[in-house]
Amino acid sequence: MIEWDEDGIPVSSFRPDFYLPDDDLYIEITTMNQKLVTKKNRKIRRLRELYPHIRCKIFYRRDYLNLLVKYGLDAPDVDVPAPTRIPGPPEVVNLADVDEAAG
Repeated sequence: MIEWDEDGIPVSSFRPDFYLPDDDLYIEITTMNQKLVTKKNRKIRRLRELYPHIRCKIFYRRDYLNLLVKYGLDAPDVDVPAPTRIPGPPEVVNLADVDEAAG
């Protein structure tokens, strides 16, 4: 619950789409109706105010589409702007391997 009336009755709630137990992270995906983005952002902001220990990440349509492209599940779409950073873990490079290959 994220909002109650003066009698303590819940009037607003938020339930994210997925929970990733290994990462202790809730995921909310907003792909279908972009008009709801502001409302969902407000709910996530409220969730973080009330429950700062709960981690929640929102993925927008562009994030979802870029993940499809990143993992080869869909062709790139020219209408979708390129992300500044695709969500996910960074690539780890062993610098010793790079030095051996160069020299």
